[in-house]
Amino acid sequence: MSGYETNDATLAAIAGLLGTTAEHVRPLPQGVANQVFLLGDDLVLRVPRAEQFLPDLVKEAAVIPYALRAGVRTPEIVAFDDTCSVVDVPYMVLTRTRGMDLARLELSDADTERLHRQVGRELGRLHRLTPDTAPALAGVPADDGAADPWALTDGLAKDGWIDAETARWLSGWLDRLSTHLPTSAPTVLIHGDIAPQNLLVAPETAQLNGIVDWGDAEWADPAADFAKMPLTGVPSMLDGYRRETGQESSTTWEARVLWCHLTWALGRLKDPVPRPGERHWTAPPASRLLGLLRFFASAPPAPWADLS
Repeated sequence: MSGYETNDATLAAIAGLLGTTAEHVRPLPQGVANQVFLLGDDLVLRVPRAEQFLPDLVKEAAVIPYALRAGVRTPEIVAFDDTCSVVDVPYMVLTRTRGMDLARLELSDADTERLHRQVGRELGRLHRLTPDTAPALAGVPADDGAADPWALTDGLAKDGWIDAETARWLSGWLDRLSTHLPTSAPTVLIHGDIAPQNLLVAPETAQLNGIVDWGDAEWADPAADFAKMPLTGVPSMLDGYRRETGQESSTTWEARVLWCHLTWALGRLKDPVPRPGERHWTAPPASRLLGLLRFFASAPPAPWADLS
């Protein structure tokens, strides 16, 4: 794997291009795909860790301007260079969004619900972008929808991860849940990683200041954008989404979101390697399954309980 090294000279050169100096370059919490630095007080530098992550940065450069025009709160791109012609690494510089990421905050229940509604409204704006309304994004990949939860269930039973009775119960749940799914779901531009660490929040007001990290953006069922947040926050997100889009309540939406959570939980169980140090709540292999248990054990609002 070819890596990109951000040594002092490289960081100083990028800082100089943006009108600041090496003394004003400070590291920020690092992501899986990117090294992140603060340039002065108002700019953020992102450098992919390795060549395999560069396509995601190129994708972000294309997607972010469309998200901004759709009214989504996200940082603006100030500079982008994927040629390595000026410095020896590709890089992106964005305006800084103030705040702490949601993963590091402990908010009251009322503030958390209000914040989740704000996130839902942002997704309502983003999901107005379709292949017809944003044809210039034709290079953005489309979700292939290849994951088959029945096949995952069978494989888990065959490999000894779950017992036969549990496999039958899971298959029956999937059968019942599938009756609520539409024949075909709409295709929209999704962020692809709406998760606590990518939501920047003003700690004093619990106001959503911005959504960051667009490297997983793709064309997909909009329900997939509700699948990387814990299910406990999804009812409030859907409430905000419906207020923004004017969509009426329907069991179909909850069923699609639950289908994603359950399918991905089974997939993660089939790949049970722990990932210590990763900040994403789904990094531990059992987190999604325990999240489902926690959600349904907490007397969720209608129509969720009817989907279990």
